[in-house]
Formats: sequence, structure tokens, C-alpha cells
Amino acid sequence: MTRFRHPGRFGAAYPPLRSALLSAALLAGSTAHAARPMITDDARIVDAKACQLESWVKKNPDSTEFWALPACNFTGNLELTLGGASTREAGSAKTTDVVMQGKTLFKAMDSNGWGIGLAAGTVRHPQADTRDWYAYVPTSFSFRDDAVVVHTNVGWLREGETRRNRLTWGLGTEAQLTERTWLIAETFGQNQGKPFHQLELAGAGSHPARCDLRQPQRRRRTMVFHRPAPAVGAVPAVMP
Repeated sequence: MTRFRHPGRFGAAYPPLRSALLSAALLAGSTAHAARPMITDDARIVDAKACQLESWVKKNPDSTEFWALPACNFTGNLELTLGGASTREAGSAKTTDVVMQGKTLFKAMDSNGWGIGLAAGTVRHPQADTRDWYAYVPTSFSFRDDAVVVHTNVGWLREGETRRNRLTWGLGTEAQLTERTWLIAETFGQNQGKPFHQLELAGAGSHPARCDLRQPQRRRRTMVFHRPAPAVGAVPAVMP
């Protein structure tokens, strides 16, 4: 059974860290017209006994990245993600990122309430023979019956290539303008360098799809890490 939730918020966290600007969860994709995922993660996980597959395509000047991040919640309060990216460049494809993450909630967010959790994971870069580690605390606050939701992230990032530790942070907001339209705004960064900003309108067509193994419940989740690049069909604004 397919279930949709708020636009522009998908689930899966990974930190590609050669150009990482934030550690928290990055998630993404859905259809060719999907909005780009938020970089700031929310305090939600996949429903118990349910799985979700999130995928997207990232176009670079000289290559194309194909991402797939399946996530499952087998126990009720532990979401496990295992996936990665295959990059096609100069006529050949290689696995460039392998993501493993676990995410749990200390308090689930209710309508007009708040929630908090913990996510931790690793991203291996086979071609560079390096591995990054990260952890972050996502917190979400609901207002006006979920019409306005504010998310905050505070985390840690260990870059395998440089062997540096960094503090990461994110602040994001989702505001429902109409029944099918959302305004998404966020700012995120590290303890070094300038923060980045993202602003976009997302429609109902950009909801992620998910598959329930039992009965579906409402849910939504996102994630977070490098300077975002537009997904296919997305037209967001990113401002350094």
C-alpha cells in the first residue's frame, strides 16, 4: 500500500563529507518531479513493521548520481537505513557512497506537541577508501495541527579523509499554505564556514512513497548533510 505525507521531506540520512556542510540526515527523492529533500531532519521515523524506499537523481556537471536509501522499522522504535549511491561518469558506473544509519525516538511528536530523537551512522566512500561517521539529535515542534512544523538538528561529524571533527546544525520550517502547497525554508551549516539556506515551494506531487507491511499510519521524515544540489525536476533556491 502506498502512503504519502508532507512534500519535500523524505527520509534517510547520509553525510557525503568531502564537501559536507552538515551532518544530520539527507534523504530524498520520489518522482521525477520531486522537490529536493530538506537538509534538516525531523523527529520522526518509519512506522513500526513498515519499510520505505527513497531514491533520487543528482545531476553534476560531469557525472550523474543515482541514490537509493531503503529504511525499515522492524522493532517499533528503531529505523535502520542501508543504501548508497552509484555514480555514472565517463561512460562507467561506480559505487561511490554506502550509507548505514540507525535512528530512534526518545519522544514521538504529536500534533501541537514536540518530539526528539537520535540518529547515528556512517558513510563509506569505496573509491576514496575513506569512511565518515556522524551523529545528531533531531527535534521537531508542531503548531496549528501540523500546519507549521519547526525542526532543529545539532550533531557531530567525523571526516575520514581529513580526520577532523565538526559540529553540525540545522534549522528548518514547513508551513502549509494550501491543502496541496507547502513553503519549506531552512538554514544549516557547521561550526566553521558560512551557513547555507534553502527556500522552496513544494506541492502534493512531491510526497515520498512508502510501503507498509502492516497497516499504514501518518508519518514523515527527512535528513541531511552536504551542500544540496537540485534533484531532477526541482527548482529550489539555495543561497550561501
